[in-house]
Amino acid sequence: MTTIGVLGLQGAFREHVRSVEATGAEAVVVKKKEQLDEIDGLIIPGGESTTIRRLIDKYDFLEPIRQFGLQGKPIFGTCAGLILLASEIDGSYDVHLGVMDIKVRRNAFGRQRESFEADLDIKGVAEGYNAVFIRAPYIEGVGEETEVLATYNGHIVAAQQGHYLACSFHPELTDDHRLTAHFVQMVEESKKTLAL
Repeated sequence: MTTIGVLGLQGAFREHVRSVEATGAEAVVVKKKEQLDEIDGLIIPGGESTTIRRLIDKYDFLEPIRQFGLQGKPIFGTCAGLILLASEIDGSYDVHLGVMDIKVRRNAFGRQRESFEADLDIKGVAEGYNAVFIRAPYIEGVGEETEVLATYNGHIVAAQQGHYLACSFHPELTDDHRLTAHFVQMVEESKKTLAL
């Protein structure tokens, strides 16, 4: 059984658990760094990136999550999670995990009241995907190894780099589980590779 951890420090982690379970995988809420040893992939949910970072520091998660990714285990960052994965944040010297070769702009689509939904085509994953954007960041640029999966109004809103997946929107807030299923598939493939 593939076990997906959802970082449960802040944000919509329960909705991610529901989405993972809808794909047939097992989901656990991760609140202690020791739990990283028991999971095959990790979702870092949306929320408020500075708050999540403060809690990551408080519970000493930063280096363990970075090492989890460097071992080849997949990480999926959504909304604030995307910001945490980025190697560059516009207007900030301080990156968080810095494991994904992307440059991110925070709150790029405006404030809470400017939240919206849009139908996206996500390359190799889903056509007509209903994406929910809430105070969303977007990706301003990607490195050579990073593949753009979806754009909205000319801005990159989903990307993948090897075993790292990131999106600007909230896949857990709809009943369309295709992007979560794509991540679960990434985790299953990495399990086979890491077992060799």
